[in-house]
Amino acid sequence: MSWQTYVDTNMVGTGKISRGAIHGHDGSVWATSPGFSVHLNEVKAILKAYQDPSEVRANGLLVNDVKYIVLRVVDDRSLYAKKGNSGIVAVKTKQAILIGVYDEPIQPGEANKVVESLGDYLISVSY
Repeated sequence: MSWQTYVDTNMVGTGKISRGAIHGHDGSVWATSPGFSVHLNEVKAILKAYQDPSEVRANGLLVNDVKYIVLRVVDDRSLYAKKGNSGIVAVKTKQAILIGVYDEPIQPGEANKVVESLGDYLISVSY
């Protein structure tokens, strides 16, 4: 299966994620939704937040040039952020970072479950 299929089917195709992307830890784009561009510096900021979330908690986080308020960073795995009635969930696997954006009427918990489940699967197959 191609990386694009994971974004199109396993994330956006669920109806619980509006836009999604998968990037390598080096920031390289593995797959992304049309019109959704997570820049290299944005990927690096997400990865840095897992080590020290103080900066993104104080200043927010840009994803696709949209500023989100970081709600929670869970260990070295998950990051949750919100802007109005939309938000993001990012999950770090062994080699990748999964980024899913949800918009109202999607509930945060529904979106989180989709991205977290895909992250669990990729971790189980050493990605």
